[in-house]
Amino acid sequence: MDDGKIVELYHARDESAISASAEKYGRYCHSVAYGILGNHEDAQECVSDTYLRAWNAMPPHRPGNLRTFLGKITRNLSLDRLDRLSAEKRGAGEGTAVLEEIAQCIPDTSAEETDGAILKEAIDRFLASLSAETRKIFVRRYWYMDSVHEIAVRYGMGESRVKVILFRTRNRLRKHLEKEGITL
Repeated sequence: MDDGKIVELYHARDESAISASAEKYGRYCHSVAYGILGNHEDAQECVSDTYLRAWNAMPPHRPGNLRTFLGKITRNLSLDRLDRLSAEKRGAGEGTAVLEEIAQCIPDTSAEETDGAILKEAIDRFLASLSAETRKIFVRRYWYMDSVHEIAVRYGMGESRVKVILFRTRNRLRKHLEKEGITL
């Protein structure tokens, strides 16, 4: 079913919007959640919560890209769950390591001196400056939270090469943000 029709179903408060979303984007959302949590049951709960969150957001919100909208909700719910799991000391897959890596070059937006919108624009400019391959590797790691091994297999390269690309790209990001006046 077309995304526009699915959004219309949400706006009409037709429950078939949820099943249409699940059919079209369920595997994608599960992949996002599992990449963060490393646990199928927790991932499935986040995906179910995604549909509820989408139901509550539409209306009034009318997303331009339903896949991105659902993926962002799933990612945020998964990160929240990861925080809770980490606090409970139950462990939580690849997500914690990835967040620690990227935290070394991106400031905490909850601090008063760092505006999230300005940071987002600076990161968008940085990503636009990267080669297509480097950008894909960076996004797979820090948005989808794929493991280094998964990225290496996906792009047909060695894990050490992926690690070097990520290391260099994080350093470039840190320098780019400093140049933009955004500091840790």
